[in-house]
Amino acid sequence: MKPNRPITRRRALSLLGAAASLPAIHTARAADARKLRIGIMAGEDEDLWRVIAANAAKEGLDLSIVPFSDYNTPDEALAEHEIDANAFQHGPFLQAQIAARGYNIVAVGNTWFSPIGLYSTRWKSVADLPRNAVIGVPNDPSNEGRALHLLEALGLIRLPPSAGLLPTPLDITDNPRNLTFHELDAGIVGRSLPDLDAAIVNTNWALKAGIDLVKQKIGQESLHDNPYVNFIAVNAADAQAPWVTPLVNAVHQPSTSAAIETIFHGSVLPAWT
Repeated sequence: MKPNRPITRRRALSLLGAAASLPAIHTARAADARKLRIGIMAGEDEDLWRVIAANAAKEGLDLSIVPFSDYNTPDEALAEHEIDANAFQHGPFLQAQIAARGYNIVAVGNTWFSPIGLYSTRWKSVADLPRNAVIGVPNDPSNEGRALHLLEALGLIRLPPSAGLLPTPLDITDNPRNLTFHELDAGIVGRSLPDLDAAIVNTNWALKAGIDLVKQKIGQESLHDNPYVNFIAVNAADAQAPWVTPLVNAVHQPSTSAAIETIFHGSVLPAWT
């Protein structure tokens, strides 16, 4: 594999300062392939990956955790070999990234499943949502599609089968309550909840926004046959690298399951059991 180049200024600005409490971030690829840089989303995932890093040390790996502040940057950093792996995304998101940017990135092991939820500070149930309600949805293709499929499952809209996993509001064929959709960045939609009738928010962003995952949730997607399981991703050229199996093993541990339960208050589930 070609040597790694330093993290660019633009990408460095997307990293949060929380790294001060984490292992040092390398600026060049270590000669030892077992020293790995793992890209994750900043926030609660950092607490979880401290546990995984301790497991990884027992597997002979030295992990440096690199937190990112937006969803689009970790795959770019991985494709440019600024990190060795990332763990933040599900299949539809990666496929959308590959289609848009031509990345040669593959999944190598499941991590956890985070059901997306419909939240409201104004209404107690889906049945209470009024006509002309304003609903916030994430604006990236995979999460917006996921949000709209949840609204369909809750009986609020109808989508054509031809829309697949990536529908947009333009694909809606039936909207009996005349809902209006505000398409917002995934990191903003949760913080905008007080200004909306309801919003579909990814669990990690709901936690960051201070949303009560129990009291303010009025709908949640089913776990059955759900394609949105998260995983560890690597460049395809590294899929058979000797450090991949130990890295996946470091996640698939009882201590990781326990940490998931504690950190995410039961709202996230291990996806390897």
